[in-house]
Amino acid sequence: MAAANSGLQLQAVDDEESQTVGTKIQPLSSTPSRRTKNWTVDQEHKEQLSPTLTDVLGLDEFLTLDVYRASVGELLGTAVLVFMLDTIVISTFESDIKMPNLVLSVLAAVIITILLLAVHPVSGGHINPIISFSAALVGLISMSRALVYIVAQCAGAILGALALRAVVSSAIEQDFSLGGCTITIVAPGPDGPITIGLETAQAFWLEIICSFIFLFASIWMAYDHRQAKQLGHVLVFIVVGVVLGLLVFVSSTVTAQKGYVGAGINPARCIGPAIVRGGHLWDGHWVFWAGPAIACVAFYLYTKIIPRQHHRSKAYDHDFYNVVKIMFGSEVKRG
Repeated sequence: MAAANSGLQLQAVDDEESQTVGTKIQPLSSTPSRRTKNWTVDQEHKEQLSPTLTDVLGLDEFLTLDVYRASVGELLGTAVLVFMLDTIVISTFESDIKMPNLVLSVLAAVIITILLLAVHPVSGGHINPIISFSAALVGLISMSRALVYIVAQCAGAILGALALRAVVSSAIEQDFSLGGCTITIVAPGPDGPITIGLETAQAFWLEIICSFIFLFASIWMAYDHRQAKQLGHVLVFIVVGVVLGLLVFVSSTVTAQKGYVGAGINPARCIGPAIVRGGHLWDGHWVFWAGPAIACVAFYLYTKIIPRQHHRSKAYDHDFYNVVKIMFGSEVKRG
């Protein structure tokens, strides 16, 4: 709004000048005052100073109320996401559908797209620790803001899981584990209970691969302001939703293992039901955090390897490489 208002003001000034050609009033003095000159020098000196570690990490944002206000959007958005997605997981597998994975993927794509459009004006539309962490590494947001967002997302996931627990029966809660992220489950066998599902190593690799594809194939468009401007936010969010839906379908069908619900690709969505429901949801839970974290680092390294002109983010001051340089005593030029 400020930019728009300033643009309107500039246009108004131009119109006034065009209407008063030849009758311009000359200023009394073109020499700036001493106070104005000193302020200008101080501003130029401040801009020339190399950013400190506090600046790059954005530690001052911990004291900024706007960050916490924006995080409310992340909290509510993630709460709705967990409630809706876990409800879809339960309903698709509970109902008699021939291809529940396909229905689940399509509905997940629609829900994610809608929620991204709803939360974007408030906080940028993350509702996923993968997006917040990778955005901090690339430099679009500070690491401090990313931490606040991730905490809000996890809190929202807990609220969403609590809301789901309040509306489903205890039998459904037990049978479907509140729609949480599972690698294995305990099922009745001919000689007693048996553990079925996917091996931890396989789930770990699937989490890394799917999370990287998610960043590479969709979030990349949102990070590059040139593509985001050309395509528009609506189309970008549709692509994000479709890519996530495809990854859910692929990861849940390629293994063909009962007990494994597919790649989480959202650690907050996984931790919500795990905290509320507990039990076997904690088995291998680290996979749903470690896998995406490695994928985020791999994606960040990819953005540093490719030619600079092929990836232009608006805010490089928070780039993680700048953090490393300052920690080792190197100077960093401002964006």
